[in-house]
Amino acid sequence: MRVAFVHTALVEVGPGADVAAPGAAITLALCGSWEHVPPCPLAAHHTGVEELGDQVRLRILFAAEPADELEVRDRITKALAAGVVTRPDGSTSEWALISTGAASVEPSEETHAVRLARG
Repeated sequence: MRVAFVHTALVEVGPGADVAAPGAAITLALCGSWEHVPPCPLAAHHTGVEELGDQVRLRILFAAEPADELEVRDRITKALAAGVVTRPDGSTSEWALISTGAASVEPSEETHAVRLARG
């Protein structure tokens, strides 16, 4: 049975950067592709983005089997630490990882968390 977890990260982006790019890198790391038939194979997930000037705070809500939690967190961290994602058109977006770590599901996320856990 999948359970909901939260992972957070802070990245630095350049002027005019695609703030959705780090989330795209996470999707590639967890699903292998931006487009696939649901559900996500390892962890259903949603990446919230908050722009803070030249920094972006990411809040990744994901649902996975408890035994897969650490693998999911590791894939997220590695994807963000790589600092680059290549789009299907061959262009790239870059960022620098500042911090990453576990967090708790907030009460405002409970409904979404349940939907993710159900697949």
